[in-house]
Amino acid sequence: MSIGAEVAAHLPFLRRYARALTGSQATGDAFVKATLEAALADEELARSLKGGRVPLYSAFNKLWSSAHVEIGEDNGSGSLHETAAQDQLRRITPLNRQALLLTTVEDFSPPEAAQIMGIDEDEISDLVQDAIEEIDRENSTEVLIIEDEPLISMQLEDLVRSLGHEICGTAATRTQAQQVAAESTPGLVLADIQLADGSSGLDAVDDILAMASVPVIFITAYPERLLTGDRPEPTYLITKPFQESTVRAAISQALFFGSSRPLS
Repeated sequence: MSIGAEVAAHLPFLRRYARALTGSQATGDAFVKATLEAALADEELARSLKGGRVPLYSAFNKLWSSAHVEIGEDNGSGSLHETAAQDQLRRITPLNRQALLLTTVEDFSPPEAAQIMGIDEDEISDLVQDAIEEIDRENSTEVLIIEDEPLISMQLEDLVRSLGHEICGTAATRTQAQQVAAESTPGLVLADIQLADGSSGLDAVDDILAMASVPVIFITAYPERLLTGDRPEPTYLITKPFQESTVRAAISQALFFGSSRPLS
């Protein structure tokens, strides 16, 4: 596989990481673009990227770390969603946030995360725990689960309750989701994309967001279909089959940011 093909295979997921790290799709994409430009200008760096995800994320991390500055006050130019996310990002340190995202959402092992971040492996678990403690200081909320596979729906219910939240309802179709949301406005939505009757979880979420501003986490077996760059992308996108730790982290982050719609 060529270097270009190797990078292209991992690019959608690097963009997901960059977006979650920066709190903005536009800012995240700008850092990814700068990483690729640096690789084009440095043959040694370009050759290293053939080694897979770790060197690619490591190259991104070096650029992010060197260019990172504290997020300033909102000047009115960003969306309300982005401003809220940036306000929350001030409350958790960049290293904590990176360690949490790398080992949960991006599913790197602690040694891989340490290599990416350029720190000792024994620091990773401490950083992750610190991040979780910071993020989990949120109030409990009611969660709507849109999922047509009963076993997965039950698994998500148990997980949500274990985090101290309540279930306001479950839905296997778009119509059911509309009914639940109309009766009890959820504080968080976990949504599959392909539903039981052939309806779309994306449409179900759009219906809910038309009624209220609600954080949404999409859970799908085909995340690359939503990571094309052709439209605003979900901030919280989890791949099936999922690790429970990944869902836990996403729930904490979604509530922490108070996300309502996909970042644009």
